[in-house]
Amino acid sequence: MPQPSSAAAAPVARLIEEFHKLPGIGPKSAQRLTYHILRVGKEDASALADAILDVKEKVFFCSVCQNITDTDPCLVCTDPGRDRSQICLVAEPLDILAMERTAFQGLYHVLHGLISPMDGVGPDQIRLPQLLNRLKVGEVKEVIVATNPTLEGEATAMYVGRLLQPLGVRVTRLARGLPAGGDLEYADDVTLSRAMEGRQAL
Repeated sequence: MPQPSSAAAAPVARLIEEFHKLPGIGPKSAQRLTYHILRVGKEDASALADAILDVKEKVFFCSVCQNITDTDPCLVCTDPGRDRSQICLVAEPLDILAMERTAFQGLYHVLHGLISPMDGVGPDQIRLPQLLNRLKVGEVKEVIVATNPTLEGEATAMYVGRLLQPLGVRVTRLARGLPAGGDLEYADDVTLSRAMEGRQAL
């Protein structure tokens, strides 16, 4: 926790502490945000407070894909232009924003976590049962596992592959390797190995 000066008013110290609780916000950033709020007009501060409350009151999980939404089913699930034969499996809602920057036009499913035995997170703690329910309908031909290439992401991908194999659904994994514009001399051994494994014909 940041240690505000003893000269700071109690409401200021409290706001610094609340900002510091946010991910990626250190003591200095918490202080800067607090003093920014002090400088803006009351209307702007009220708009921020209202937006935070609005999110907490009106946003929930889509009953189909588990993404965050304010309509159920969400806009992606109800979009008639989407390819309903593909589901991209992601760990968190933020991952969908990244995937939407690509040409992907299928559907999504959000796990809200990854399998991590070290942290006590097993398959039952993430939203795999909801995925299985979707696959029973029979429209889905491919599940694209788009988890991060971490130990937890790999463990989850392997588990999902084994889980879905008996269902006759094709399970694929995002290709990994050298980033565009990267230099071979700066790539680590694991990245180079994966780039070799995922090589394609020219």
